[in-house]
Amino acid sequence: MLKALDHRALPVAGFTTPWIASPGVELTVHVSADRVIGQPKIVRLDTPGTFMVDWPVQSTEVDATLNRLSTGSWLRIAQDTLAAIGQPHALTLEFLLTRNTGVRRLLDWGVLVLEITDQTLALWVEGKCLMAAAVPSGVWMTLRLDLTAAEILLAIDVHDSMDGRRIEHRIAESGAKARGADIAFGSDVNQTLPTLNARYGRIGLVADAGAVGWAFPTTLTLGRLPSTSGLPGIPLEIVNLPTFCVRSCRWDGSSFDPRHVPTQYDAIHCHDDDMHHFDWPATARVAIPSDAPSGIYACEIPFDGGRERIVFFVSAIKPQSPLLFIVPTATYLAYANEALPEHLYPWVAEDKAHRFAQQNGLRSLYDYHNDLSGVSITTNLKPMPTLREDYIYPLCGSPHNLPVDLHLLRFLHRNGIAFDLMTDHDLHARGVTALAGYRGVLTGSHPEYVSLEMDQHLRTFLAAGGSLAYLGGNGFAGTVAFQDDLMELRRSPLEPSRTWDGPVSEQHLALTNQPGGYLRDHGKGEFSLIGGAISLMGFDAGRPFKRTQESYAHSVAWLFDGVQSDVFGTDGIVLNGAASYEVDATNVRMGTSPDTVVIARADGFPDSFCHDASRWYPDGEVEKRRHRCAEMTLRHLPSGGVIFSASSVGWCGALPEDDTMNDVGRITLNLINRILTCQKQDPHQP
Repeated sequence: MLKALDHRALPVAGFTTPWIASPGVELTVHVSADRVIGQPKIVRLDTPGTFMVDWPVQSTEVDATLNRLSTGSWLRIAQDTLAAIGQPHALTLEFLLTRNTGVRRLLDWGVLVLEITDQTLALWVEGKCLMAAAVPSGVWMTLRLDLTAAEILLAIDVHDSMDGRRIEHRIAESGAKARGADIAFGSDVNQTLPTLNARYGRIGLVADAGAVGWAFPTTLTLGRLPSTSGLPGIPLEIVNLPTFCVRSCRWDGSSFDPRHVPTQYDAIHCHDDDMHHFDWPATARVAIPSDAPSGIYACEIPFDGGRERIVFFVSAIKPQSPLLFIVPTATYLAYANEALPEHLYPWVAEDKAHRFAQQNGLRSLYDYHNDLSGVSITTNLKPMPTLREDYIYPLCGSPHNLPVDLHLLRFLHRNGIAFDLMTDHDLHARGVTALAGYRGVLTGSHPEYVSLEMDQHLRTFLAAGGSLAYLGGNGFAGTVAFQDDLMELRRSPLEPSRTWDGPVSEQHLALTNQPGGYLRDHGKGEFSLIGGAISLMGFDAGRPFKRTQESYAHSVAWLFDGVQSDVFGTDGIVLNGAASYEVDATNVRMGTSPDTVVIARADGFPDSFCHDASRWYPDGEVEKRRHRCAEMTLRHLPSGGVIFSASSVGWCGALPEDDTMNDVGRITLNLINRILTCQKQDPHQP
C-alpha cells in the first residue's frame, strides 16, 4: 500500500546512505518534510560541546516534501513475463491466512479478483461477484484455478487433518478475460488496499509454453525469484520485505533445522506493515574528508521553527589509538522506531519519535506485526528518529542507548583519553583483523545484540592478550545476522522476554540459516564472555554499588585507587543510579568463569524490578532473592588482558558531567589506564 508520510509528530525525517561510513567516502542524505528545509550542515555529537564541522555539503535539486511509504509485502508476476510464456491455463497457490480485517486481495489478475473479507473468499470477474465461500485462518490451503474458454474452475483444498474439506466452484465465465494483466498475490496491483497478512508456499502456472513453478528458498531472496521448476528463468517479483524461512504445509515436526529439511520451510510470511528500504531520492550529498576523525556525527536539517538531526557514524579504518570504542549499532537498530503501544507499555514520558513510529506504522524488532507475529527483520535505510542525542525512553523517562553512550564518549574526551571508534557492524564485516593493533575494546551502555561472528572475534582478541571494558548491562545476549542494510533477529521461546517470542521451530535466521535466539543457546554468550548476564530489569530508581571484601585484594584493589567511598554511583542520568534499568549478575552454573571476581554489588532493588525469567535456582526462592542484584566483576586472563563488567545499563550515565569527577569516573579511568599498560602474555606458556 502506498501512502504519504505522516509528519504530525516530526516535521522532518530522514536517513543517510551509508549509515556507517569511512573517511573519504560520499554520503547521501534522504529527507521527507512537510515544510521547506534549509541548507543541511554536519555536526559532531560525541565531543563536549557539539560543534559544526566544515565538510562540503551539496544540496540536490530534489524536493524533500512528503515522501511516500510503501507498506506491506506481496508478490507479482509481471505482464511481460506472462507474454513470454503465453496464455496461462491454470494457476496453483499454497496459502495460509493469518489475521486480517477489512477487504484484502488474495489474487488480482486484471478483471479476475479473489477477495478476502474477514473469513470469506469471493471471486469477482468484471466487477461481478460470482461466488463466495468461508475459508479458515491459520490453516494451509491449496488453491487451484483452471481457466478455459468456457468456464472457470476454482478449487481449494484445506490441509487440516481434522477438517480436510474441499471447496469447489465451477463458474460459466471465460477465464480468457484475465489475459494481458499482471498477476498480484496479496495486493491489488495499484497498491491502494492494505496487503494480505498471509503465508505463501509454492506457486505454479500452466501456460501455452509449458508449466512453470516457484518454491521459496530458506534464505532470504529479494527482488526477483527465478522459477525453480518447469520453464527456466521466469521471475516472480517479491515486493517489500516478507519473512523467509517459515514452516510450509510440508512441515511435519521431524526437524527444526531448515538446512536439514528445506522443503518443510519453503514458505514466506507477508505482513501488511512490512517495509523494506525507503526508496527516497537524495536531497544532499556530503563529502567526508579522507582525514576525518572517527566519531558520531549528524546531518542537521534546519526548518522554520526548529531542526532535526540525522545521526550517522564514521568508523576508523586503521588504528590511531590503542583503545577502540565499539558502537552498539545492532542494538540501536533493534530498538529503532519502537511503537510502544500504550495499552501494552504505560508511558511516563512523551517522545516525538515514538509518536512518529506509531503514526506511520513503523516497527522495531521489539514490536508485533498487525497479525500479531513478531517483527524479525529490519533495515537501516529508513528514518530512525529515536536515534538522537536528546532521546528520552518513554517507559522510564530517562535517556537510553545513544545519549547514554554519548555521555561516556564526552567524558573520555574531557579527560584526555584518546580512542578510535568503530561500529559492531564493522566488527562483523571486517573480522578480528579490525581489532589488530588495539590493546583494549570499550563497549557502550547496552550492547545487547551481536552476531555469532562478532562474539568469536572478541574471544579471539581476548585470547591474544586484548582487554575488554564492558561498560553496560544486558549485553552480548541476542543473536543477530546481517546482510547489506538488513539485520535479522529471531527471538527464542525458550527464554521468555518482555516482547514477542517466536516458535522454537522458526528460530533459524533467514539471512544465514544459523540458529537465532540467545548466544548462550549456542554454548557461547554473556556468562562465558563477560562473566554475567541480565538478572533484573526495572524502571524505578536505580541503586548504588558497594565494594565487596574481595575488591580489597591486591590483584583488583588498583581499580579503586582514589575512590572516596565504599558506596558509589548514587546518582546518574539513567534512573538516578549507577545500577539501573537492566543489571547483570554472575552464575557459575550458567558459564561464569571461576576466576571471575565480584568486586562490587548493588542490591535492595524494589519488587518492581523483574527477575530474568530464564534463570532457575536449585535452592528455590531463597537463592533467587539472593540474586536480586547487580554484580560488577573483574577477570584477569592468562593472556595478560582483563575483562571488566560494569553490569549495568546505567553505569555510563553515572559518569560525571562537565569538568567534575566522581567515583564512577575514577573507576572508569583506573580501568582504562590499566588496560593501556597490560602486558600481553603467551597463553600457551605456563
